[in-house]
Amino acid sequence: MEQPHRTAAPVQGAEPMVSFRNVTKSYAAGHPAVDNLSLDLDRGAITVFVGPSGCGKTTSLRMINRMVEPSSGTVLVDGKDIAGQAPAALRRSMGYVLQSAGLLPHRTVLDNIGTVPRLNGVSRRQARTRARELLDVVGLPASLATRYPSQLSGGQQQRVGVARALAADPPILLMDEPFSAVDPVVRAELQQELLRLQQELAKTIVFVTHDIDEATLIGDKVAVFATGGRLAQFAPPEELLRAPVDDFVAGFVGRDRGFRSLSFRPADALPLHSAATATLGSLADAPAAGWLLVIDDGGAPVGWLPPGERSTAGLLVGGSLFRLGSTLRLALDAALSSPSGRGVAVDDAGRVAGLVDAEDVLKRLETGRAG
Repeated sequence: MEQPHRTAAPVQGAEPMVSFRNVTKSYAAGHPAVDNLSLDLDRGAITVFVGPSGCGKTTSLRMINRMVEPSSGTVLVDGKDIAGQAPAALRRSMGYVLQSAGLLPHRTVLDNIGTVPRLNGVSRRQARTRARELLDVVGLPASLATRYPSQLSGGQQQRVGVARALAADPPILLMDEPFSAVDPVVRAELQQELLRLQQELAKTIVFVTHDIDEATLIGDKVAVFATGGRLAQFAPPEELLRAPVDDFVAGFVGRDRGFRSLSFRPADALPLHSAATATLGSLADAPAAGWLLVIDDGGAPVGWLPPGERSTAGLLVGGSLFRLGSTLRLALDAALSSPSGRGVAVDDAGRVAGLVDAEDVLKRLETGRAG
């Protein structure tokens, strides 16, 4: 389930962790992959590079650790020009997560995670100790420690990739479309895991994606790149959705940007309506009129029964849940996707707390505009 996406706050007033100064990268054909990029990336924040294929976002990311050398301009890391730093040492000072995890197939999970510490001269025992600590940090059970990549699911492999990137405790984490190769459910879980980690670790993260929803969910700031390597707009997600600077950005963000903007509006004042509920064992005693929300013995929602239907054969399962304390977008999504037309609100333990109505969400928006 989507949760409020705000990360650890950037370090206010601090020097940017990464800066691009008039950076251009051109290849043999003469057309720039990145065109005169000037950009400051906040320390302790997640900056997302987003745009269509071939727009220069991955090239820009790889110039930070000198996997790609700029044709002109300067890249600064922590205030220092990286052109004078040894590429191998620079890369070992940063975490790097690939789309396919990039794990070494002949090494166990522990030894994959410990790769960079070993390259930095740490003993195997210390590297494995650190790797075991990181399994818990990225939400993996200790039982996976001795498995090989082929024995893991795609989501587990990506978590190992994140753990490996964190193993040397780098201040900067580069992530090149890290979640695009997994299914949507796992992808949502990994996005939330990244946000949880950022709350705890406050790294400077540069994240590349082609998905505007992913960009606005996880980014403190979003850099939209246009075809030809041009930086079209650099702004917080709320501003990007509210005020795209040109037709390209407006088209890329999409016509439903107003709906996406609900992700930045809290639903704290949204009223909760009472729900007629019954457990599976008490359906025979439930009133026949109106929609009935079926719950389990712990109070968690199971499904809906339409008016007049009181047998499990008619149970309708589906619809998003709205967790208390989250956003208006989730409240509206829960209401619109519910079979009954009202979304189910649940508390942190997953128990039914009440129902939310789409009309109340729209009223809340009007109240916000009036205020």
